[in-house]
Amino acid sequence: MDIINIIIIAVVVILLIVLVSWIIVSYNNFIRMRNNVDESFSTMDVYLKKRFDLIPNLVNTVKGYAKHEAEALEKTIAARNMAQASGDITKQLQAEGAISGALKSIFAVVESYPELKANANFMDLQNKLSTLEEEIANSRKYYNGVVKIYNTKREVFPSNIIAKLFKFTKRPLYEVSDVEQRENVKVEF
Repeated sequence: MDIINIIIIAVVVILLIVLVSWIIVSYNNFIRMRNNVDESFSTMDVYLKKRFDLIPNLVNTVKGYAKHEAEALEKTIAARNMAQASGDITKQLQAEGAISGALKSIFAVVESYPELKANANFMDLQNKLSTLEEEIANSRKYYNGVVKIYNTKREVFPSNIIAKLFKFTKRPLYEVSDVEQRENVKVEF
């Protein structure tokens, strides 16, 4: 065996080691990123579950004052139930948008009832909900940031090769999908 064959074999072995190392590192990076996406969704889900638990109390408090405003209250409970029943991330994120819209309609109803706005129980629930909404908004931002990094990594070359090879799928961003949710709530007296 002459020196050229030894050099060729050495170069091929080094290239194989580099390729295998790159595959391992890329795969592990995808696993870390996927776990970050899952963890960020779980964090958001914890806040959403707290909100789910708060909604019936809020609705019951409003019901006592606004018996004839059943439509807004029923929409809120229906949106809550739909979100709880949704099985996958995409459906749950869509259902969350419906809950946000329904809660806005409840607060629009409340504007018509000054005695309700002065109720200590309602004010406490409203403050808790307001704090939860801020936490949910922050967790949504974090979730979207982590998903963006993950989705970008799985789409750019050469990491897209590893993503396709090991079936790392695209994750959904949290988006406001309903046009109504982008508009301000109309309060009429």
